[in-house]
Amino acid sequence: MNLKNWLCGALAAAAIASMSMPARAEVSEVRISKGFGILYLPLIVMQDQKLLEKRAKEAGLGDIKVDWLMLDGGNVINDAMMAGTLDFAGTGAPGFITLWSKARGIPGVEVVGVSGMSSVSLWLNSNKPELKSLKDFTQADKIALPGIKTSLAAVVLQMISAKEFGEENYAKMDPLTVSLPHPEGVAALIGGKTEIKAHFTSPPFQYIEAKSPGVHTVLNSVDYLGNITLDVTFAPKKFVDANPKMTQAFIDAMDDANALIARDKKLAAEIFARGSKTKVEPADVQEMIEDKDARFATTPNGVMQFADFMHRAGTIKVKPDSWSDMFVPQLSGRQGS
Repeated sequence: MNLKNWLCGALAAAAIASMSMPARAEVSEVRISKGFGILYLPLIVMQDQKLLEKRAKEAGLGDIKVDWLMLDGGNVINDAMMAGTLDFAGTGAPGFITLWSKARGIPGVEVVGVSGMSSVSLWLNSNKPELKSLKDFTQADKIALPGIKTSLAAVVLQMISAKEFGEENYAKMDPLTVSLPHPEGVAALIGGKTEIKAHFTSPPFQYIEAKSPGVHTVLNSVDYLGNITLDVTFAPKKFVDANPKMTQAFIDAMDDANALIARDKKLAAEIFARGSKTKVEPADVQEMIEDKDARFATTPNGVMQFADFMHRAGTIKVKPDSWSDMFVPQLSGRQGS
């Protein structure tokens, strides 16, 4: 489902809901989605340690039930929210900003950021020795990433291209990109028998590639953009307006999760490893968490870089004046950007 159809369906659903749903107390059950990889570590820790349940009880909401969903892909998450089966979601900052801009001002459809979540370095790895910078790529050198033009990796690559080749050439690398899920990108790059000569990816995939014979790192996103927030959490605005205590409990639980990660990286790595769908060693996860470019924080940092770039590129029509325009009022007193 594309965004236009999603908005049309959401408008209809919102209209029906407004006529049929009476006012009620705050929810006692919350549905949260998370994805794969280190970028979702705060949510994984929150689930494992039952941090939201603890914070909700402290807020006077009693014993709540938290349902966790594993959802990957913006359209899937958007559909779940439209259907009313999802309350909070973790996702890439560019995808959230696009949806925020499209839905802004539409009652019952608007979304709002609830927290920042994570920042890591994205690495462009290559199996072709001649590729030492973006300027070395030819039309024959294809780059794997999760989604052409729209995914987190694709937008970050555009931002890097703008710095490398000039603002007007931000899309210069787009024709070289091939849409592949990260695990398939890893296999293609390490195998070395396809047109894929590079892979722009995140932990843990970049570490697997970098330790493979014949693979080297062309660039690191942090060298171009700094440690900006890559993943955020968001929710339907109508949900946070109706559930201010639950929203604050979620923010507090996110703070608790990030504090645990900062305090005990070994435990955080063990939590991630035991909850992973694929076999991964805690020691390897700890190495990723301890990377100097890995940051986990509730306060968004640098999301306006995405918004400014996407507005200049025409990806979004409505640009926020400040990062806080896109997030819940509970974060407005924090030093975000």
